[in-house]
Amino acid sequence: MSVQDITSHAPSKPQALDQDTKRTVFAAALGTVFEWYDFFVYGSLAVLFSTLFFPKGNETAALLAALATFGAGFVLRPFGAIVFGRLGDLVGRKKTFLVTMLVMGLATVAIGFLPTFETIGWAAPILLVSLRLLQGLAVGGEFGGAVTYVAEHADVKKRGLTTSWIQITATLGLFMSLIVIVLCRASMSAEDFASWGWRIPFIGSVVLLVLSLYIRLKLHESPVFQEMKAQGKGSKNPIADTFANGRNLRLVLVAIFGIVAGQAVIWYTGHFYSLYFMTTTLKMSHDQANFYLLTALALGTPFFLVFGWLSDRIGRKWIVVTGCALSAVLIMPLFQGLASYGNPALAEFRAKTSVVLTGNDCRQDQSFVGQLFRPKTTTDCQRVKALLTARAVPYTVNAGAEPLSIQIDDDAPRAFDDAQLLAALTEKGLPPANTPVQPNGPMVVAVLFALIFLATMVYGPLGALLVELFPVQIRYSGVSVALQFGNGWIGGFAPFVATAVVIATGNIFGGLWYTVAFAGLTAIIGAVLLPETRGRDLSD
Repeated sequence: MSVQDITSHAPSKPQALDQDTKRTVFAAALGTVFEWYDFFVYGSLAVLFSTLFFPKGNETAALLAALATFGAGFVLRPFGAIVFGRLGDLVGRKKTFLVTMLVMGLATVAIGFLPTFETIGWAAPILLVSLRLLQGLAVGGEFGGAVTYVAEHADVKKRGLTTSWIQITATLGLFMSLIVIVLCRASMSAEDFASWGWRIPFIGSVVLLVLSLYIRLKLHESPVFQEMKAQGKGSKNPIADTFANGRNLRLVLVAIFGIVAGQAVIWYTGHFYSLYFMTTTLKMSHDQANFYLLTALALGTPFFLVFGWLSDRIGRKWIVVTGCALSAVLIMPLFQGLASYGNPALAEFRAKTSVVLTGNDCRQDQSFVGQLFRPKTTTDCQRVKALLTARAVPYTVNAGAEPLSIQIDDDAPRAFDDAQLLAALTEKGLPPANTPVQPNGPMVVAVLFALIFLATMVYGPLGALLVELFPVQIRYSGVSVALQFGNGWIGGFAPFVATAVVIATGNIFGGLWYTVAFAGLTAIIGAVLLPETRGRDLSD
């Protein structure tokens, strides 16, 4: 039996949404926005956290550790999907919402009270990672439940548009986190923000927690879930029915690799890695990068709704597949454009300059993995690679029998200390460290808009597609597991993997092949195996 056979059902009779249902959908979406804010506010400050919660002495290692900690929030998301997915299918969508919201909110507020590395040493990053894991556990059960809940309230003819309001919540949560951070930075000195001001977005989220819990308490249970329970059709063990049943397991795998994997890497590359790229690689100020990304988000976010609406008209599958295929082709040139427009002086230097490192301590196995767990650089090659990476200087590495030598363009190879190396690169045209970056703002926004547009194309129809893919008895579990394995273990580590590959290779665009590969793979698998689900009866 094919996947198409499994999921082809006659659509139920359309029913218009009454005002009470509209309010319910709005409340579910608004609560999810707040929960995404809690999860993403760390990601928006990850570069700052590298200086606060990790030892000084190797900026590259600290940045990798901060990005890995951001990724740690994704590690438990699949387990959160399993735990809360089971609860959602057994006891209901509403009660599960309340638990995930409470766990997320308390973990976020606790981050705001954490002592830094300077105060309590290695206990600081350990506590930070622990709280990020709790956040991941909570969000693992939140998003799949929210989109399931909304879809089960929606008119069958408007299901794509209605669920796209849930798809939009992740971007709105990121938008809100950036707005709060920008306002905090603008209201105090840079020193005060780095010292204590960064805590405000976390501690202040207690207001969002109280409001979100109030909103969730007023929700009604999903009518589809109530009907299933009344008819005695519910699963006694949703997780076993999801993973042990061959038909359902196939649906999960098709969902992960034919939909979610591509969506995840495209979304996190466009929304988060682009922010790191602008600040750490292109050396834009945080204010510049945040402003450009906020502008692009404001322009691009409505297209989540556009593609959700379009999926109700022409189907969901080919919109998602086309978005993944376009992303696989366009991600690399878009980031190359971002580099050119974001820092023209640096782009000019990179185009005409080459650096070759040769030495007996320059083996590739001494690259980012070793640095991640080593607070200070321990070899000359690591030290120079960290310095060059921090300044976005391209380099290649050769293993040799002699101590480290550095060749710049056609000059003779020789040894440099840090000051000599920077002076030599500056003579070649490297912009000095404190020189303000002069981006081509409109073109930077245009590139960022294109990245976000691609994400909306894949993400807008995704909620309805996933909900329609799974039978009602395991829907909360199936949707949550597929979303969180794809987003948690494939998409969430995209910024870390991309940065790590850059450090290992010296190519600032090298890490983007991770996104290109998963986007392309998803397009192929989706085209071959993914069924069209538009109009499916959700009571089945």
